[in-house]
Amino acid sequence: MDSSVFWGRPVTDSDAIGGERRQDRRYQLHMEAKGKLIRRRRLLDTGAGRTVDISSGGIRFDAGRRLPEGLNVELAILWPVLLRNEAPMQLVVTGKIVRCDGRQVAIQTTQHEFRTAGLRSERRTVLAVSPRDPSVLNRSAAVDVPGEA
Repeated sequence: MDSSVFWGRPVTDSDAIGGERRQDRRYQLHMEAKGKLIRRRRLLDTGAGRTVDISSGGIRFDAGRRLPEGLNVELAILWPVLLRNEAPMQLVVTGKIVRCDGRQVAIQTTQHEFRTAGLRSERRTVLAVSPRDPSVLNRSAAVDVPGEA
């Protein structure tokens, strides 16, 4: 069948579907992401990359390599906004790989939720008490909290 003829008349440019056909608006957001490749609830591989664009129905990200279509993915995306200006957030998304164009992978999201990503590893203000010098009991100092790097 000749693709230049449709129902007995020539196909013109006005017959083509133009413009954006996606249902959800896409936002060009470039954020760090860590991912897990899953098949039948088994972890196959892990990796890291960056998001290219995000919508409520899907995410396109640079995985740094080609990933097989049809497998499930869980992405943990480092969110740029802190919860109550203190705690880092991450957007955790699960979905299925629907397209892979080189290093860029597109997933259709099936579930998403925001989670805290732990406390900041910065200096915090804590009460520093010296048992030999009671004069420092009412002062606080900025110190590194052990175990926080």
